[in-house]
Amino acid sequence: MLDAAKHHLPVAAHMPDLLLELRSEEIPARMQRKAAGDLRQSLTNALVDAGLTYEAATAHWTPRRLVLDVRGLEARSKPVREEIKGPSVTAPAQAIEGFLRKAGLAKISEATIQSDPKKGDFYVAVTEKPGRAAEDIIAAAMPEIIRNFPWPKSMRWGAASREPGSLRWVRPLQSIVCTFGPETEEPVVVDFEIAGIKSGNITYGHRFHAPDAIIVRRFDDYVAKLEKAYVVLDADRRKSIILEDARNIAFASGLELIEDEALLEEVSGLVEWPVVLMGEFEQAFLAIPDEMTRLTIKTNQKCFVTRQADGRLSNKFILIANLEASDGGTEIAYGNGKVVRARLSDALYFYNTDQAALPDVASFKASGDKFSLDMAKPLDQRMARLDALNVTFHVKLGSQGERVLRIAKLARELAPVVGADADLAYRAAILAKADLQTEAVGEFPELQGLMGRKYAELQGEHASVCAAIEEHYKPQGPSDSVPKDAVAIAVALADKLDTLVGFWAIDEKPTGSKDPFALRRAALGVIRIVLERGIQLELATVVNADLLSFFHDRLKVYLREQGARHDVIDAVMSASSTSPLRGEDVGASRQKGEPSSTQAQNSPSVTASGDISPQSGEIKNAGETHPNDNLLDIARRVEQLTVFLDSDDGKNLVAGTKRAANFLNTEEKKGLVSADINAALLTLPEELALNEAIISAEPKAQAALAIGDYSAAMAALAALRAPVDAFLTGVLVNDGDEAIRANRLALLKRVAMATGMIADFSKIAG
Repeated sequence: MLDAAKHHLPVAAHMPDLLLELRSEEIPARMQRKAAGDLRQSLTNALVDAGLTYEAATAHWTPRRLVLDVRGLEARSKPVREEIKGPSVTAPAQAIEGFLRKAGLAKISEATIQSDPKKGDFYVAVTEKPGRAAEDIIAAAMPEIIRNFPWPKSMRWGAASREPGSLRWVRPLQSIVCTFGPETEEPVVVDFEIAGIKSGNITYGHRFHAPDAIIVRRFDDYVAKLEKAYVVLDADRRKSIILEDARNIAFASGLELIEDEALLEEVSGLVEWPVVLMGEFEQAFLAIPDEMTRLTIKTNQKCFVTRQADGRLSNKFILIANLEASDGGTEIAYGNGKVVRARLSDALYFYNTDQAALPDVASFKASGDKFSLDMAKPLDQRMARLDALNVTFHVKLGSQGERVLRIAKLARELAPVVGADADLAYRAAILAKADLQTEAVGEFPELQGLMGRKYAELQGEHASVCAAIEEHYKPQGPSDSVPKDAVAIAVALADKLDTLVGFWAIDEKPTGSKDPFALRRAALGVIRIVLERGIQLELATVVNADLLSFFHDRLKVYLREQGARHDVIDAVMSASSTSPLRGEDVGASRQKGEPSSTQAQNSPSVTASGDISPQSGEIKNAGETHPNDNLLDIARRVEQLTVFLDSDDGKNLVAGTKRAANFLNTEEKKGLVSADINAALLTLPEELALNEAIISAEPKAQAALAIGDYSAAMAALAALRAPVDAFLTGVLVNDGDEAIRANRLALLKRVAMATGMIADFSKIAG
C-alpha cells in the first residue's frame, strides 16, 4: 500500500475539496492523534490506489470527532487501459481457457492477436476501465475504512451489537459528515451508509453550549461554525490556549506554572472548549514531597501544579474545564479541590506510614542480618521485608533479594574503577530497591528511586548513598541524564550489568523489534555512563564474548547517532577485534602475559569472586586482556581518527597503508606471511629506510596509545607513508630468492600491524 501522503501531486486551483467528519462519544485522549493520522492515511491511500491525486490532506481531532480536510482532489479518475498478454495461438485448449479466466473474457474471439518475430502470434486481452467519479470512489472506500479502523480498543453498542459482524468503534459512532466540491460551487454530500448511520452535511457543536444541529458546506465554514458552537477544532490551538491562560492565571496569583508537555497534550484531548481555572488545597499537604504531590494531582485530576517565587510548590493548582460555567467556574474548581484533597490525604498517609516502623519487623530479622541492615531504620526494614517475602525478580534469576545482593557485590568491585567509596557503593546498592516495599511506590510506581532517596535522607544516609538510590535507574531514555555521583555510577553500572548478564545467561536476548526486558536500553545506559563519565571499564572481566558483541552493536548504533562516520566506526571496531600488535608478534611490543597499555595506565579492572547472576559463569579473571572491551577507548579512537583523517597526515596514512595492504592481501592468500624481519637480508636503500621507519614509528605510536593520545599515535604512523611508497615503487617484493621475498613481505606485514593498532584502514572510504 502506498503512503499516499507522500505521493500526492500539485493540481490546478479550484479543484474540489473533501470534508470528512466522524463524530462519536468521547475518544480517549491518548488515542486521538494516532487515530486522526490513521484516518488520513487510510483514505488518502484509497484515493491514490483508485488513481486520484490531491493537493494536501490535513487531519484534525477533538475528544468527540476525527476530521479530514483534503484539498485539490481530482473530481474523476482517469480511464485505465490494460493489456494482458496471453498464450500462443497454437497453445492447447487448457492454456487458452486459463487465459480467458484471467482476462475476464467470455470467448477467445474477444482477444486480439499480436505477432512477435521470434515467438510468433499470441493472444492479447485489452481491457479499458472508464474513469470513476471521486464521490463514488470515496463512497465505496469509507464503509470499509470505518469497519476496519485500527483502534487499539473498540466496542459494540445498541441493539445491533447482538448481531454477528456488527460495527465496532472506540465509542458509539453518532454521525458522519462527508461533503465534496469546488469552492465556486455548492458541495455535494458523498452518499454512503454504515450500521444505519448515513453520511450527510449536519454536525453538532458543544454538547452543553450548542447542542443544536449545524449545517456545514466545506472545511472553512465548518471550522467557523464549530467555533461559534464552542468547539476549537485545532488541537495545537487548544494546547496554546490552555498553556497561555494557565501561565497568566498563575502569574496573576504571584505564582509560576510548572509546565508539563505530556499533561498538556492529554488535557487538550479532554476538552473541545478549554476553560482554565485555579483550585487550591490546604497548606498542610505541602509536607508531602513535591514530586509526590505533583504526580498525585496530575494522575488523578489531570491538573497542573504551581510553584512559589522561592521555588517551593504552592497550594494552588490549575485545572481545565470543558465549559464556561455561569458562576465563573467556582463550583467546578471547588469540586476538583475536594477530589485533590482526598487524593493528597491518601498520599500524606502513605508518606507518613513509610517513615514508621513495620508492625512485623521482628519477622524480618534473618534478612536484616544477611544484608547487615540497621533494623531501627524504616528503609532498612523495607529492604528486609523485600528479601523475606521472597519477591520474584525472574523465575530463572531468583528473587529481588538475591538480585540486590549480586548488585551490591558488583557495585563494591566497580567502586574503585569509577572512583567511588566501596562501602558506600555497597550500602547504596543494598537500599536501592527498598522503596519497592513502600506505600508511596506501591501507589505510584513512577516514584521508585525518588521516594527511596527521600526516605534515605530522612534516616540520615550519606548524601552519595541517597543520590545513588534515585540515580541508579538512569539513564532511562535518550533524553535522560546519566548519574553524576561516583557512588551512583557504580550502582547504576552494577544494576544494568547484572540485568544484561543474567538475561544473557538464561538466553532471553532481544530479537528483532522485541525486547521485553529492555536490554537494549540497559546496554545503552552502560555505554552512555562509560562515555559521558570517562570510565575505563574492561567489560570482558564481567561479560562473555556474546554479550560483548551485543555491546559493540549498540555502541555502533550510538556513535552513528552522534554523527560518527560509519567507515571509521567499522575500521576501529575491526582493529579492536583483531587485536594487532599483541602478544609476541612484534619485538618492540609487550611480552605475552603483561597487562595491556590501557589496563596498565588506568584504574584497576573489575573482578568478582563469583557469578553476578545464577548459572551465568561469566565472570572473567582480571588478568585476561581484551583489546576490544574498553568502550571508552573505542569511542575516543573513533572521535580522534575522524579528525585525523581530515588532515594531510591522515590522508597520507590511509593512502600508504592501503597501498601496502592491497599488495599484502594478494600474497597472504597464497600462504601465511610472517612478521619476523631478518635485518641481515635488508640491502636495498628502500628496504633499509622502511625498516628504520617502522623501528622509529612503532614505539612512538605505542607510547602515545598507552596514554590514550591517538592523534599522536596516528601522526607517528603517518611517517610510514613515504618509505612505503618508495619501497613499493623501487623494490621487487616477489624476489626469486624465497628468503628475500619473505623478508620483504614481513616489512609490509609489520606496516599493516603497526597501523592496525589504530584501525583497519582497509575499511576507510577514499
